[in-house]
Amino acid sequence: MKNTLLLIGIVSIVSLTFIQCGKDSDPFIIKKSAIGTLTNDIKMKQIDSIFANDSIVKIQSSPNALETQGEVEIYEKGGKKLLLLSPKNEADPNTTITNIQVFDPRYKTDKGLNSASIFKDVKENYTIENIETTINSIVVFLKDSDVYLTIDKKSLPEELRYDMNLKVEASQIPDVAPFKYFMIGWEPSEAKPDHADE
Repeated sequence: MKNTLLLIGIVSIVSLTFIQCGKDSDPFIIKKSAIGTLTNDIKMKQIDSIFANDSIVKIQSSPNALETQGEVEIYEKGGKKLLLLSPKNEADPNTTITNIQVFDPRYKTDKGLNSASIFKDVKENYTIENIETTINSIVVFLKDSDVYLTIDKKSLPEELRYDMNLKVEASQIPDVAPFKYFMIGWEPSEAKPDHADE
């Protein structure tokens, strides 16, 4: 009887450990300097191994370019667009990624923010660091986060749509405003030596 209880206890602990590990390796979680298994120090030439089960599509085709040189889109095998990856240097496969446009709402932050969220979700969970105005949009930067958001001016009150010099405050953005672009921005990391090529 004691052996049975001991065996049940061990199996329970091992099961909980595997469940916890599964939570930590969520392929769709957005964290500081990472989105799923993709991190800010990954080189463009490593993208094909990270997304081995997905399709990688080059944005600009050049006969002499490598598969993962320049901007690339990542699609699931079923055809759903996941991400657009923009490198620091489009001509260098050893460069790192500086911007990611997130299309698939399964990618989300630990606070649940994703591409299908609305501005109310931002106000309730984040501190807004800065709001910049462009011709057709506003760009919202979040404090202590790599995520930044673009909201179309069509979602704003009419008096805020036409003056590029007008400072837009968070309180003026409607709660129901959707995101035009859900982006991740990474500062270019210092190039580390690639000993694999030596």
